[in-house]
Amino acid sequence: MHGRRHVAASLARALTQAPSRAISSTPSLLQTLDSSAPSPAAAGAPPSAGRLAELRRRLQADAPSLGDFAYSVEVGTRQRPLPKPKWMKETVPGGAKYAAIKAKLRELKLHTVCEEARCPNLGECWSGGETGTATATIMILGDTCTRGCRFCNVKTSRTPPPPDPDEPSNVAQAIASWGLEYIVITSVDRDDLPDQGSGHFAETVQKLKALKPEMLIEALVPDFRGDPSCVEKVATSGLHVFAHNIETVEELQRSVRDYRANFKQSIDVLKMAKEYAPPGTLTKTSIMLGCGETPDQVISTMEKVRAAGVDVITFGQYMRPSKRHMPVSEYVTPEAFEKYQALGVEMGFRYVASGPMVRSSYKAGEFYIKAMIEADRAKASTADSSS
Repeated sequence: MHGRRHVAASLARALTQAPSRAISSTPSLLQTLDSSAPSPAAAGAPPSAGRLAELRRRLQADAPSLGDFAYSVEVGTRQRPLPKPKWMKETVPGGAKYAAIKAKLRELKLHTVCEEARCPNLGECWSGGETGTATATIMILGDTCTRGCRFCNVKTSRTPPPPDPDEPSNVAQAIASWGLEYIVITSVDRDDLPDQGSGHFAETVQKLKALKPEMLIEALVPDFRGDPSCVEKVATSGLHVFAHNIETVEELQRSVRDYRANFKQSIDVLKMAKEYAPPGTLTKTSIMLGCGETPDQVISTMEKVRAAGVDVITFGQYMRPSKRHMPVSEYVTPEAFEKYQALGVEMGFRYVASGPMVRSSYKAGEFYIKAMIEADRAKASTADSSS
């Protein structure tokens, strides 16, 4: 109990009491610090270190008291585990569109991270849910990863089977036939390949763009061991969102991720993607909560991610895939997720999806990202016509 109070107090010192706000309609606190500065959404530039320091000072001055909300609930012990809190209950997938997508996947022997990672939002994303924007996350380069992160349910091997040369065409044809508006293409790590699989990734994006030019494509990529040529190949392939997940706070990287992954390498990949990709391409990352991190560590990591120019960040609750994986440290409450979302908006992220059931490729987030991309396109078109 003492540990939980310490964590809640830490968050109370760091997070503002202001409720979550819509990005498009509310000026951020960073803007109020300097009325002459352009909005983060318009400029896309990360805030300076001075502004972040001032933001932290203002947040601490307005912080809620410890009794305002509970930061997390306990998971129990190995001998006496406690049941999941009510907000972590999963829905059973179903519906016509869900069934059609699943049948096509089996027919073409394609893989989705939705299934491999046992994502709790699978049915909601494939069916379109409340927003109507149906999405799916296709996993290419096989179903076997060369790395062994402690949180991941994908099978691993030092020598996975070679990539299927027909996969880019099969994936493109399948996706084009589904009637989806937004697709996420991800992959396992392929440290065994000379180009880390980046060429296969780029070819898949390009073939899909040729078949369905209007589709919005997000590539959720591995770190390619920080190889600039691999990052450039994917960033210039025609995608709209370049995503790479840092997974956890800087301090827990070694205990959560494979030893070949690290925070600096991931941040450098996101920076390079911003540099290589055409103007208007969004960058995105994701953080799991409930791995043993503290609120101060989360906020410090957010600051460094924003300083790298990342546009979109998501937060979700870590869920243990099996007993052989890293245990859950705590279940972070929906109220705490809302505080992180509000803080992310104030830092200048263009979109923040934050909630216990949110995953890095999350339908609701993709709905808003789609709207951002379309707004950017309209703005660019207006600028071109007036010049």
